[in-house]
This record gives sequence, C-alpha cells and structure tokens, in this order.
Amino acid sequence: MDFFPVFLNLKGKKCLVVGGGEVACRKAALLMQAGAIIKVVSPELDASFNILLQQNVAGEYIAQRFQPAHLEGVTLAIAATDDAAVNEEVSRAAKSKNIPVNVVDNPGLCSFVMPSILDRSPLLVAISTGGASPVLARILRGKLETLIPQGYGKLAAFSARFRDAVKQHIHTIGQRRIFWENVLDGPVAEKVFSGDEASAEAMLLTMLSSENQTRAGEVYLVGAGPGDPDLLTFKALRLMQKADVVLYDNLVSKPVLDMTRRDAERIFVGKMRGDHTLPQEGINDLLVRLALEGKRVLRLKGGDPFIFGRGGEEIEKLAEHKISFQVVPGITAASGVSAYAGIPLTHRDHAQSCVFVTGHLRDGSMDLDWEMLARPKQTVVVYMGLHGLEILCAKLIEHGLAQTTPAAIVQQGTTQNQRVVCGTLTTLPHIAQHEKLQAPTLIIVGGVVSLREKLAWFKPKNLL
Repeated sequence: MDFFPVFLNLKGKKCLVVGGGEVACRKAALLMQAGAIIKVVSPELDASFNILLQQNVAGEYIAQRFQPAHLEGVTLAIAATDDAAVNEEVSRAAKSKNIPVNVVDNPGLCSFVMPSILDRSPLLVAISTGGASPVLARILRGKLETLIPQGYGKLAAFSARFRDAVKQHIHTIGQRRIFWENVLDGPVAEKVFSGDEASAEAMLLTMLSSENQTRAGEVYLVGAGPGDPDLLTFKALRLMQKADVVLYDNLVSKPVLDMTRRDAERIFVGKMRGDHTLPQEGINDLLVRLALEGKRVLRLKGGDPFIFGRGGEEIEKLAEHKISFQVVPGITAASGVSAYAGIPLTHRDHAQSCVFVTGHLRDGSMDLDWEMLARPKQTVVVYMGLHGLEILCAKLIEHGLAQTTPAAIVQQGTTQNQRVVCGTLTTLPHIAQHEKLQAPTLIIVGGVVSLREKLAWFKPKNLL
C-alpha cells in the first residue's frame, strides 16, 4: 500500500484550508460535514465560499497570503490554491510540524490523500488510488452507489444500539461475529431496510435469547481456481470473508489468499512431493476439531476440490461427525490453465474428447491406463506429472501415439508468472529440463496444442 487508510475524528478540531476558490470550498464543505472547525486563509474568497463559512459558526477567514504561523493549533491542513509555490510552502510547513497535509492534485506534496467518499453515515466507504487516478476512484464510487443503498446507514445505526447487549450476552469474539453476520445478512436487516425497526428489534432479541444460536461450527470446502483471483466465484468470495480459520494448500496463490478475511487465522497445510506439512488424515482431523470448537473453517484448495483435490476424503470425515459443510466448485487447472495458454481442450479438427489424469498416484507410481490415454483425436491433461514427464511421453508413444504428437507444459498458469513451453512427445522432456520448469505445472498432450501459436492471448508480465 502506498497510503495507510484511516478515518480521522475531526469533530471540534480546527482544520486549515488554504485557498478561496471552488476547489477549496468543496474541501472545506467535506471537513464541515465531519464536524471540523474551518480556518480559511486566502487573499480573496468566492461568494459561495463566504456563504459556506457563515454556516461554520466557530470558523474564521483570514484575508492574507499563507504564513507558517497560520498552522498554529491546526489538526489538519489542505492546500487548494492555483499558486504552486504557495501549495509547496503549505506542504513543507505542515510536514515540519507533523501536521497531516493534502495538496490538491499533487500527490508528491501530500502526507495524506483525499478519497472519493460514499456516505451512508454512520457507514462510510472511502476509495483512493493514491492520487494516481481520482477519476477512476469516482467511477468506482458510482458503481458502489448502486450496490449500497441508503438503508445500510440505517442498518449500521440500528446495530450500534445493540452492541453492548450482544457483548454482554455472547462472550467470545468469534461467536459475536457469527451472530452479527446472521443479523446483518438476514431477515433482521430486511426489516430495517423496509423501515420496520420495531420488528427488527424483536427478531434480534429473540435470536439473542436463543439457547442454540450460532453454536455449531461449519466447514466451507472452496475451490480457489488455478491462480487468477478474478476466476473465483461470487459464492467463494462470500464464504472466504466469513471464515474464522483458513486451511490452505501450496497451490493457492497469494492474491487469492489475500482475499480471505484479514483477521482470520491462517494455517498452511500444503503438500508437495515428498514434503507433507500435514498428512491428509491430519488435515481431516483438524477440520473436525476446529468445527467442533464452533468455528467456521474455510478449506481453500487450488483448482476444484473434487478434481484431484482430495475433497471427497475430507467431507467423508466431516459427514461421519455430522458436521455441516458446503462445497463450492472452482475452475479446475485443466480448464483455466489451458484457456490462459491459448490451448482449447476440444476442437472439431483435433479432439472430440478430453481426459484428466494425475501423474502422481497414491503409491507414488505412474501406473496409468496407457491404452485409453493413447487414443487418437483426444486431449490428455496430466496433473502433477512433471516428475514423471519422461515416463509419460515414452509410454504414450509406446502405446500408439505418434512421436510428433504436440505437447505442452504450463507452469503457474493463469498468473502473471505463467510460462508455456511447447514441443512433441519426443522433445518435451528435454525442453522441460532445459527450461528448468518447476511445479505447479500442467501437461497437455494432443493436436489442440498446435493451436497455441495462433490462439495465445494472455500476456503475463514476465513476457512483457
């Protein structure tokens, strides 16, 4: 982050605005809305600005050019003049006194920037690009205007009335969080939105007095996709923000992991060849234990949890202990990675079927149904096959595929570090060794690989 986002309490605090024009007037109006006392310094003042200051009873106007002495007793300063030298002088003087300062349209002189604000008081949403593109921030605010109606301000004020009562009745932070999420994303909220706060209050108090409220834990088995966070589903994002604990694999990309709730506990349970942080049985037991403690547990798995993700084994264990769970499919690597590599899995001229296999079986071998995999007009996608690539290619040739059959390996597909190398069954092992490819990778074999050169569209930063 270039700037740390904070919300300042300026009620009753003196704030300096240097400038008397339209822009300075707008900044002063925002400060007044926050309860600040406005001190304006400018040789001249627009008529509209003068009217605004009359509304700020304790405010003052000083008809002078800025002097550092004007910063005495000031909590915050804004420079909004059309004189670059004055703006720079305000910035330098404020910083020397450790007073937060903003210079309009000059991020380099700012110690803080003014965000674009969506006001649903007491709910506030502030959007900033760090001064890089204020117009973009305003566009995003406009989009949020349609998603966050005025009723959310009423909902925030309504919940504030019951914070102390809920805290006295529910003693743990985790359980209180679950309670409030049920309130704010359920029938109580709908009553508030419709203006029936009396019914909303009765419903909330009923929930609060219930002996069984929010005690049971739950597990969310969520597919994180192949790496690009934009490929997550809406449901995945919603549950990622609700979980108290996150168990994640090494195939979950950092941008995806960063989209989980910031204060959730994160536990790495990744498994790499020959290095299991926690054996699968241990992961299963951990899911059960955490859920029985009343926590909402996010099991975040790369790709899709039911395609070579051992998701089935995990929910079997949960079902045995009668633990509630949800499964959210994710875009499996075969689909996402092939698309970003420009390799369609099926094509009328090249492949009428597609087969997914894992190149790393439970016993560590690569004992696959080679005759089935070596059929013509078929695409073969191999997960976790890099270690056995030489065996894979040799076996496919041995069982009937031509040595010149196109084949590709995609490393870190769909991410900005994606690499794609193409060859044939004969040449691919040598190419992979020369390129020093490392997991995670996906291997694609079949005529469709020949379309890569024509259809490649994704340009990761490592190729730019």
